[in-house]
Amino acid sequence: MKKNITIIMILFSLVFVSWKLSLPKFDNPSKDKLLIEVIKYVLDKYHYNSIEINDQFSQEMFDTYLDLLDSQKKYFLATDIKEFERFEFELDDMIKSYDLTFFNLSHQRLLQRIKEVKEFYPSILNKSFDFSIQENINLDFENISFPQNNRERINRWRKQLKYSALDIYDIKLSEQNLKSKSSENPKSNETLIKESVDLVKKNIENVFDLMGDLQRKDWFSNYINAFVVQLDPHTFYFKPEDKERFDMSMSGKFDGIGARLSKESGGIKIVDIILGGPLWRDKLIEIGDEIIKVAQGNEMPVDVIGMRLEDAIKLIKGPKDSEVRLTIRKKIDGEIKVVPVIRDEIKLEETYAKSTIIKKQDKKYGLITLPKFYVDFDDYKTRNCATDVKIEIAKLKKNGIEGLILDLRNNGGGSLQTVVDMTGLFIEKGPVVQVKSFGDRKQVIFDKDPSISWDGPMVILLNQMSASASEILAAALQDYKRAVIVGSSKSFGKGTVQNVIDLNRFMSNSNFDLGALKITTDKFYRINGGSVQVEGVKSDIKIPNRLSFIPIGEDDEKNPLGWDKIGSANFQQWSGYNNLNEVIKLGNDRIKESKFISLVEENAKWIASKQKTKSRSLNYSELKRNEKIDKDYLSKFDEIKNYKNNLEFEFISNNENQFEEIEEIIERRNIWINALKSDFQLNEGLNILDNLRSNANLKNPTIANKI
Repeated sequence: MKKNITIIMILFSLVFVSWKLSLPKFDNPSKDKLLIEVIKYVLDKYHYNSIEINDQFSQEMFDTYLDLLDSQKKYFLATDIKEFERFEFELDDMIKSYDLTFFNLSHQRLLQRIKEVKEFYPSILNKSFDFSIQENINLDFENISFPQNNRERINRWRKQLKYSALDIYDIKLSEQNLKSKSSENPKSNETLIKESVDLVKKNIENVFDLMGDLQRKDWFSNYINAFVVQLDPHTFYFKPEDKERFDMSMSGKFDGIGARLSKESGGIKIVDIILGGPLWRDKLIEIGDEIIKVAQGNEMPVDVIGMRLEDAIKLIKGPKDSEVRLTIRKKIDGEIKVVPVIRDEIKLEETYAKSTIIKKQDKKYGLITLPKFYVDFDDYKTRNCATDVKIEIAKLKKNGIEGLILDLRNNGGGSLQTVVDMTGLFIEKGPVVQVKSFGDRKQVIFDKDPSISWDGPMVILLNQMSASASEILAAALQDYKRAVIVGSSKSFGKGTVQNVIDLNRFMSNSNFDLGALKITTDKFYRINGGSVQVEGVKSDIKIPNRLSFIPIGEDDEKNPLGWDKIGSANFQQWSGYNNLNEVIKLGNDRIKESKFISLVEENAKWIASKQKTKSRSLNYSELKRNEKIDKDYLSKFDEIKNYKNNLEFEFISNNENQFEEIEEIIERRNIWINALKSDFQLNEGLNILDNLRSNANLKNPTIANKI
C-alpha cells in the first residue's frame, strides 16, 4: 500500500445509516469467524461496487496484509514469506469458509519474529556506532526484499538504528556548536554518540512496549482491513475503541479529564493538557506527571502501571460531572499524591471554524478557516460546522467586510449534511449535490432554505488534501458560479460517500462487541453531472505549492473507484457577478507572469525529486556534504521562506467565548495569524475579491497587487 491505511480514515464524507435494517442475525460462537461472516454479508448487500472474491482478490489481499504487518520488511524472513505464499491464492476461499488458518499462522509467526528482534537489538545498541564508515541505507521499502536470513535481518536493523542515531547525533552536535562560544566544557564526540544511542534505545523500547500491549483482536483488525480495503480505499473496519475515537474526532469533543496520554516505562504519562478542561482549570496536574492509579470516586484504586494504554484510558474517561481520583507521581520531585478530578465535556477548539478580518489598504475582507466538516452524530443541533460558519459570517458582516475567503485547504471532509447546510449559506435554495447509491438509485440533495448569509464576493482556497465534503462545497459553488476556486491544480478527488454501520445490530444474544464498518455505499456527483472521483475539483486559478509534484490524491490509491458522469440537476447559476470569466483570466495571467510563483513551482519540483531518492548515507561527513549542497541550492528559494504579504489581520472578539483572553488561546491565535502573514495564496484571493467588486476594476488590472 502506498499510504498508511489508518490515515485514510480522515478522507471521506459520512452519512450514518438511517434505514431500518431487516436482516438475518448471526450467532457464530467464534468471534473472529462471526466478524468475517457479518462483514462479508454487509459488503455483499450494501457496498456500492461489490467485486468478485476470486484468486486476483486473494493475491491483492495477501500483499496488502503483509504490508500492514511488516511494511519495512524488518521482522519476517524470506523463508516466512515463502511459507505464506502457499496461501496467496487461497484467501478468497478462506474468507468464504471463515477459515483462519493463514491468519493464525502469520500472527504467531509475527509474534515469534518480534520476540527474536527484541532479543538481538540491544546487542546492536550496546556497541558504539562509527559514523565515519562509508555505507548507505535503502529506504525504498516497497521494492526491497525480505531478509534472506537472520544475519541479513540483524544488519537491516543495525542500519535503521544507526540511521536514527545519526539523525539525533547531528542535532546534538549542531546544538553544541551553536553554544560552543559560551560553553567551557563541550561534550566529547563519544559522549554525544552515546547520548544519541541511548535516546534511540529509549524510543525503541517504547515502541516494543506499545507493541506488547497489542492483543489478538488488534492484529486481526489488520487482516479484516486487508480484506475490506480491496473493494475501495475508504472502506474500513473499526474496532470498538477505534469507532469511539473516530466519533470524537468528528464531533471535536468528548467527556473526560482534558489530557492527552502516552505510555512510557510502563506508566501513563500526561503529554498535553487541553485548554479549558478540568486539568487545565484545577492546575493540580502538570505535563510530565505520571498516573499510577485510577479510582472511580471513593472506590478502590486500580494500579495502571503495566496496563495497556487503551484500558487505562477507559478507566480515566467517564461521563460529565463524575469524579475520578488519580494517583499521580509528580515529574519534578517524584511526590505521590491523590488528585480528585471532576470530569467535564472537553472541546477540541482547534477542530472548529475560526475567522479573522484582513485589512488591505482601506478595505476589509473576511477569512474563515474550516479544518473539517465536523458534527455531533448524537445531536446534530448541538454543534456543527455549518452553524459555526454562519456565526462567523455574522461577526464578519458586522465589521463591514467587502468580500469573503473560505479556506478549505487540508480539510479532509466530514459530514454530508453539514456541507449541504453550509452551501445553503451562500446560495438561494437549490440542488447542492447528487448522490448515486448502490442499486443505481439517484438522489438530488437540496438546500431548501431560501435565506443567504453571505451574498458578496467569495473565494474558496483548496489544495491537494481538500477532500470529500470540501469538494462537494467547492464543486457546487463553482457550478453555481458563486465563488472563485483558488489553489492547487485539483483537489484530492474523493467522490464517494461512506456509511458507518454498527455491526452489533446483526448479533443475537451475544456478548461480543464487533465494532463498526465504514463502507462505501454511494458516489456523489456535481450538480452539473460530473464526478469529482479521481479528477477532483479543478481550481479556476491554479497556484502551485511546495507539494504540487508529489503524488497526493485518490488517483494515487491502489484501487479507487473510477470517474463517470450522470445527468445534470436542474439549477440556476448565480447572477451576482457579470465579470467572472474576466476575473479568472486576469488571475491566471497574474500567476503566469509572477516570478515568485515560478520560483514556488521550481521549489516544488526539487522537493518531489528529493522524495524519489531513497538511499541515505550513514557517513556523517557525507551527510553534511550533501546537506551543504542542498543548502546552497535552496538558498535560491529564500524569497519563498521570507515571503510576507504585508496584510493586516484583526481578530474579532467573541464575548460568548469564556476562554477568549486565556494566554494560551491568544498564543495559538497569534501562531495562526503569523502563518497567514506568510501565505502567498491568500494574497491572490484578495486580488480576486478586489476584481469581483465591479467591471471598473478590470479596466485597471494593476489594482490587484502581484505576488
